[in-house]
This record gives sequence, structure tokens and C-alpha cells, in this order.
Amino acid sequence: MKSHDVVITGIGLVSSLGEGPDAHWQKLTAAGTKPVLDTERFAPYTVHPLPEIDWNLQIAKRGDQRQMETWQRLGTYVAGLALDDAGIKTDEALCSTMDMVVAAGGGERDVTVDNAILAASENRNDFDVLLNEKLTTELRPTLFLAQLSNLLAGNISIVHKVTGSSRTFMGEEGAGVAAVETAAARVRSGQSTHMLVGGAFQTEHPDMLLGYELGAYLHRGAWKPVWQRAGSEGGGVVSGSGGAFLVLESREHAEKRGARVYAELGPVRSGRARRKRGELSSTLETLLKAANLPQGQVLALSGASGGHAATSAEKAAIDAYTGLTARGFGTLTGHLKEAQFPFAVALAALAVHNKAPYPVFDATSERNFDGIPEQVLATAVGYHQFEGLALVSAG
Repeated sequence: MKSHDVVITGIGLVSSLGEGPDAHWQKLTAAGTKPVLDTERFAPYTVHPLPEIDWNLQIAKRGDQRQMETWQRLGTYVAGLALDDAGIKTDEALCSTMDMVVAAGGGERDVTVDNAILAASENRNDFDVLLNEKLTTELRPTLFLAQLSNLLAGNISIVHKVTGSSRTFMGEEGAGVAAVETAAARVRSGQSTHMLVGGAFQTEHPDMLLGYELGAYLHRGAWKPVWQRAGSEGGGVVSGSGGAFLVLESREHAEKRGARVYAELGPVRSGRARRKRGELSSTLETLLKAANLPQGQVLALSGASGGHAATSAEKAAIDAYTGLTARGFGTLTGHLKEAQFPFAVALAALAVHNKAPYPVFDATSERNFDGIPEQVLATAVGYHQFEGLALVSAG
């Protein structure tokens, strides 16, 4: 079976720093860029909030916008940015034959209904009856169905007419790794010629923060860069709202339509260490060896979350590997959960495409990188589970 080169031809990005690949490149390469933080709305937790977004630019119909919660609007919007960037969005033939893989969470709960149930439970003891009453009278079935995870892919299909095959993966960083891994493998094998892959995360929703905090993962107190949160109160994770989508194509397909190529995406490596048995460090070592890193200096765009155990293990693995120089972009964007790995791959592609490294995001913990980054490593070590990485090379 013939193996096809996988190239990145479109990038869509949104984070607290702004939207689009150019805006992120300018912000992330500017000296002294500070993170955009909201320390008050969810105190004692800090978040990196969404920027102002004109949803009309990518979701023209107000009816489509109304039936989506912010998470789905965000994912649909970022997917549109990637399609625009690749020059595909207005090409009906390309969109209709385009396959898609989405990394998604569990959707957003109806907080008003949740609060009503909790308030009523303070004065009643028949909780089973109460719950059935509220679910049948307060929760609209259409709204509930709109929050199913695979509806993000459905809305992208409806709004942007991407109507090839569709897959959705759930599960924090692991979903993002699996999505990119699957999309790249399909293009590499010839099963697909062009793919849309990515995810989005809206952290400014109480149940999203609750999910982190139930596992004691959220950082408390004064904000710190991802590499400096060990020993601080809480679990180390500072979350952010944002998303990342990529357009992946076979080199032949991209060249035939005259597309601009950002970079080539090598094989994606993934693992699922049994962390309670102390296997994370050895798994990361195995993944780094499997990446076939080139000799000399290699820039690593790390999706480190700040989670104490995972981030400490990743930093130790990177520091022990001769030539790797880390950049923890979560310092400036926050942790984007399912979108974390696609975001890392996108930033790696931008560095390769622009033939320039990113400056240190944390002068205390990161080293300078000299030279042109012809190959850049993208990583995502899950704050709870799942590990992945990919090598991005000049296209």
C-alpha cells in the first residue's frame, strides 16, 4: 500500500490571545507578551477567557447560532477559519468530499435547570420524584439533544457543508491526540485525500470548571506559568477557552489544487500509561524514542497543563532528551482540553512555516533556541491520562 505524505494546508485558531494563525504568530513571537487572565469571575480559580468574536463571520444564519451553546459555536467558528485559511470553504466540491474528525467534550449542561433542581431539593425528600418532575417539565428535549458531543461535527457539516465521513472522539487531551492520529493515518493510507480535524473548549461555564475541580486539578491562588506551579495550592491546571482546527491533505492532493503548505505532519505517537503504577516517565521516554527526533536542537511545543504530576514528568523527560527545547504554550493560552493537541500541532506548523522559533514563554524555566526550526515536536501529556506527540517538519 502506498504511503502518502500528510501536509497541513489550513489552520484555524482561537484563544484568549485572539483569532487566526497570523494573530497568534504575532502575539506568541512578540517579546514580553502577557497572558490574558480573568481572576475574578471564578475566583479562586483563574481562566484565560475568549476574545470578542463576531460569530456572523463564520456562522451566517442567526438560527444556527441560537441553537448552539458557546462551545459548539466556537468549534464551528474555528473550523470555518481553518477552511477559509486552506482556500476550501467556498469550494462546494471539496467540502462535500471532505472527511472530518472532531475532538469533543460532553457538551454544556443547562445550568438554570441544575440550579432549580438543587434549590427544590432543599425542601423535599422524594428526590427521585423531584428529578423526574424537573426533567420532564424544565428540560427541553431539543436543547438536550443539541448538547450531544457529535453535534459539533453535525453543526460543522450543516454550516460549512463538510459532508464526507465524520468521527467524534471524547476524552480530554486523549480525544485531541486520537483525532489527529486518526485523521493523519487516513490521509497517509489513501483512505482520505483531505480532512478537517480539531476541537474546541469553552471553560467559562460552571460545569466545565466543576469537572476539573472534582478531581482536584485546578490551580488556586496567584497565577504562575505552567512549569512553575508545582508546590502551589491546588492541582496546577489553569484552563482557557479556545479551539484549533487543521486541514490535512495528501501532498498530491494539495499540489494538484495549488494549496499553500504550512508543514508536513509525521506519524502521531500515542500512549496510555498506567500512572498509578508509575509508568508515565517510561512511557514518555518510549514515545520520544519512537518520534525519531533529528540530531541537534529541536523545538518542542508542549501542551503541558500545569497539572503537577503530568507536567513534572513531561518536563523531566524533555530536559533529559539531548537537544529538546520546550515551550509551554499553556502559559499564554491556558489549558484547552480536547483542543490542546491540535493547538500544539498548529503552533509547531507555524514555527516551521515561518522559519523562526518562539521566544521563551517562561524565562525561569525555558531555554533560548538558536537557529531555524526545521522540525518541531508537538506534545500533549494529559493532566489525568493519555499522552501523545507528533513531529512536524518543513513541507
